[in-house]
Parts: sequence; C-alpha cells; structure tokens
Amino acid sequence: MTSTTTLTRQLRAILQLTQTEAQIARIRLAQARTDKVRDELTRNADNADRRSRLILRQLRELGGVPDVASPIIGRVIALFKSTVEQATPFDEALLQDLALEQQLLGRARYLKALGEAADSPSVRALAEQLEAAHTETVDWISTVLAEEALGGPAALRATPFQRVAGGVTKMVGLPLRVALEGVNRTVEGAQDAGEKARETLGGAADRVMRLGGAAREVAVSGRNASLDQAERTARREGADQTAGALHQTRRALGTLDESELPISDYPGLNQPDAIRGVKALRDSSDVRTIEAYEEAHKNRAGVLEAAQARITAIAEQTLDS
Repeated sequence: MTSTTTLTRQLRAILQLTQTEAQIARIRLAQARTDKVRDELTRNADNADRRSRLILRQLRELGGVPDVASPIIGRVIALFKSTVEQATPFDEALLQDLALEQQLLGRARYLKALGEAADSPSVRALAEQLEAAHTETVDWISTVLAEEALGGPAALRATPFQRVAGGVTKMVGLPLRVALEGVNRTVEGAQDAGEKARETLGGAADRVMRLGGAAREVAVSGRNASLDQAERTARREGADQTAGALHQTRRALGTLDESELPISDYPGLNQPDAIRGVKALRDSSDVRTIEAYEEAHKNRAGVLEAAQARITAIAEQTLDS
C-alpha cells in the first residue's frame, strides 16, 4: 500500500517542475516565429498553470501542505535556465526543454502507478491528465527539433546569443563551422587566383565570419552585391566548396535572385498563390529558401505561417519514417 507521504512528495515535485514549465513557455514567447506558435505557447503556459492548480487541489485533498516555495523556485529555475542557455546552442536549449518534459512524463506515469497502488481514483485521474499533456508536449518539442535539423523555418527563433553559441546564421541557417571552413578554403583557393581574386574573396569571407552575430553586423552597404560577386568568382576559380558556402549564406539572408528561387516568378505572386507554391514544396531547404526570401522582402504573415506548417509536416514525416 502506497503511503500518503509518498504521494504528496511526488505531487510536490511535479508541482515545482510544472511551475517551471509554465515560466519557460512564457520565456519562449519572445522566440515564437509566428502568431500561431505564440498562441500555442500561451496555451501551453496557461495549461501548465491549470495543471498546477489541479495538483495543489489534490495535495489538499490528501491532507498535504502545499509547498509555498514551489512557485518561487519554479520562477528562479526558469530564469536561471533562460540565462544559462544563452551560452548554449539553440538545439541544446530545446533538448533541455525536452528533458524537462520527459521527466514530467515519467513522473506522471509513476504517479499513476502510485495512485493505483494507493487505490486513489482521483490521483490516478490526475496522473492520466498529466501523462496526456506531457506526451503531447514531448511530441511537439521533438517536431521542433526535427525542424531545426532540417534547417527550419523552426517554430522558435534562436536568440542572438544562441546564434553565436550554436554557430548558426539567421536563426537556423548556415552553421558557422561551415562558414569558417569556407573562409579557410577562400584563402587557399585565392592564392593561385591572383591578388584581385584574393581580395574579393577575402572581403566576402570576412562577411561570412560575421554571420554568426546579429544580422545588422552584416547588413553593410553593398553586402548583397559583394556576396554574389564573391560566389561567382569562387565558381570561376573552381573553389566549389567556397562557392557553396557563399550561396548558403545568400540563401539564409534571403538575397537570392528570382531565377534562383525554387518557386517560379515568386516575387510577383500574390499571397494565395505564394501559399499554394509553398505547400507544393517537398524539400525542406526549398521551404527555408522561400521563408528567408519572404522575411527579407514582403514578410507576409500568411506565407510565413504556410512555410512553418510545411516544414512541420516534413519534420513529422521524418520522425515517422
């Protein structure tokens, strides 16, 4: 027979973690890419608050005294997590969120078993609610991670600090590691191409290195033309890997020419036609290309949400395969 002490101990632990979960969901609001994702995060936070109230009520029914420090601890843990994770790559921050949800899921299942052993239908019913909620959230974060792996556009944006720490370009774009490798190849390839080519590629390489920082650091006069010229020069000189890195940079910045876009005549499409074009894309990199171009130009919410939905569908297919 499970003791009341064991049940209340587990309920207090779940309460603290749930309050942390709610705070983290609210912190993630600032990283939401679309209004739809922002609404989902708001619901997640509100639902976590609702679960906290249910857990508190169950504690009282068991005669347990709620831990008055739990809400404060939850906020402190969430604040600490959000501060520390700025020095970690974006995917690591998401994995930490996933670990929290998996712990909550595991505790919910354990609580269900405890409720069964204690012959407490109310505890079991609460545990089943918690289990369903955390199963759904685990699936959602797993999908966001799959979107990140596919190159986005992910549901959440990396912060500027996370872009630097993770070595990514403009949210979830070209890895800085690739950019730095491209810099090395630029220098090596330019040695045999003459002083003029070396200077052109060297200037572009410097821009590539700065892509790990905030977008304004690379938004200098003539950037787009310089990157385009550098890519052309690299291809002419046979530096294909460097040219590829520069092309990825241009794509992540949304500065590709109309002829390079995966949807024909895209700049001239109205929003309904653009959305239909996005829905027809099958490759995540093509969706990413259109998303970056759209953000850099018209920035239409409907198109960006369609791109998010499309990459989510591709990510879910990847997880199911």
